[in-house]
Amino acid sequence: MDHPVNQPDIQQAMLDQQKSDQRRKHILNLVLLALLLIAPAVIYPVFLMKILCFSLFAVAFNLLLGFTGLLSFGHAAFLATGSYTTGYLLSNYSGLTTEMGIIVGTAAATVLGVLFAVVAIRRQGIYFAMITLALAQLVYFMFVQAPFTGGEDGMHGVPRGHLFGFIDLENNLAMYYFVLAVFLGGYLLVQRVVGSPFGQVLKAIKQNEPRAISLGYNVNQYKVLAFVMSAGLAGLAGSVKTVVFQLASLNDAHWHMSGEVILMTLLGGTGTLLGPVVGATFVVNLEYQLSQGPLGDWVDPILGAIFVLTVIAFRSGIVGEIQKFVRKNMG
Repeated sequence: MDHPVNQPDIQQAMLDQQKSDQRRKHILNLVLLALLLIAPAVIYPVFLMKILCFSLFAVAFNLLLGFTGLLSFGHAAFLATGSYTTGYLLSNYSGLTTEMGIIVGTAAATVLGVLFAVVAIRRQGIYFAMITLALAQLVYFMFVQAPFTGGEDGMHGVPRGHLFGFIDLENNLAMYYFVLAVFLGGYLLVQRVVGSPFGQVLKAIKQNEPRAISLGYNVNQYKVLAFVMSAGLAGLAGSVKTVVFQLASLNDAHWHMSGEVILMTLLGGTGTLLGPVVGATFVVNLEYQLSQGPLGDWVDPILGAIFVLTVIAFRSGIVGEIQKFVRKNMG
């Protein structure tokens, strides 16, 4: 004889599972934070800062692709706008503090994100992707021609300055912990957005946009907000990257950079919070290792092969595949 379903027991079991998942997530975050805090003791801080900058860039892109379902081929434009704006201000206005230069660079990328969104957001699929690519190429050619960017030579010698007027950022260790704080702020912001009611609507739009419309949501408004937030965080990554390397170059604006952040996100796992960080870490490490050896001229073909392999065989990415394995074998 079948026993009646006890609804309170089911709800309690679901709550217990959620609490267990949250506990595991908090433990993992604390372990990763501890590793990041001690990492400069064993790894060159500038290399770590490069990983953190690109991780923030990938996290920003994943907010758009992984949680909203919008594939942008033009995110390099926001990285470069933050980079060039911050570089120009810090190079030409000696009284400007480093944090203000970064804030203005982020704001410039955010404004550009609004302009991109107004033009592109009403399109879907490949049309949206092509419009963002076309707009990004316009931005690229603007940076090529603009006199303040240094053209193909780029903008060199950007001063790091002092944080809050007294922390010398020429010290790599101080610079590293500043970059780490910025990265953590951006990462936690995306985590909060994704877990909020706003983030739940973004997920609904990705899964079934017509149904979200039928429920009364203004999906274009939600997509614009997601796009602008993603653009602003990408600009923040570019601004910080310029301060770290004291350089802003056309590489940041090239379409190749937009492709690279797509690879980072897909490789790590779209729709996961940690996936873009893992993907960025893997790609930056791989590029460095290959450039130091006899395969230096084969970096792009190798990355292309990894991209194809990921799309065909590991569509959930590194973190996504690990999560599937854990759910399947550990409950």
